[in-house]
Amino acid sequence: MTENEKELQWSVKLDWLYILKNLKLDNIDQISEFKRMKVIRRLTRIYGSDKLMSSEPEYLENLVIEELKDIMKKELALNARKNERIEKEIRSKVIPFKRGGIIKLDPRDLKDFKGDQEEMLKYLFKKYLGDKDDDKDDDNDKYKEDSTGYYI
Repeated sequence: MTENEKELQWSVKLDWLYILKNLKLDNIDQISEFKRMKVIRRLTRIYGSDKLMSSEPEYLENLVIEELKDIMKKELALNARKNERIEKEIRSKVIPFKRGGIIKLDPRDLKDFKGDQEEMLKYLFKKYLGDKDDDKDDDNDKYKEDSTGYYI
């Protein structure tokens, strides 16, 4: 083990999922490797590797979180704005109630269905929930499921 690796051994104690959660990030890739190493080296230089090695993991994680907040101010602000925009878009499409919500529909979208409920539900599913179809073999199942109700 090189001397540099011995100095940075304390970083093994870090719970990066906890750090990501506190920074309100989704993925470790949102923090570049360069910035992670910069924070670890800065804390090693300030506190010393012996003191950091003897510290509790929660304390170390809080130190890393504060340093990352300083280094990543711009990225964290952009991420917060993106999350607010997504939340605002969702709120504009769905009106919340106590038990579920109501999706705003445009009647002009429904004029082509002529009473075919299955096609209308497939259309609404694709429009509001995406094009992903998790169960493509629904029509070919030999077991009948309860298909009497739909919740939108």
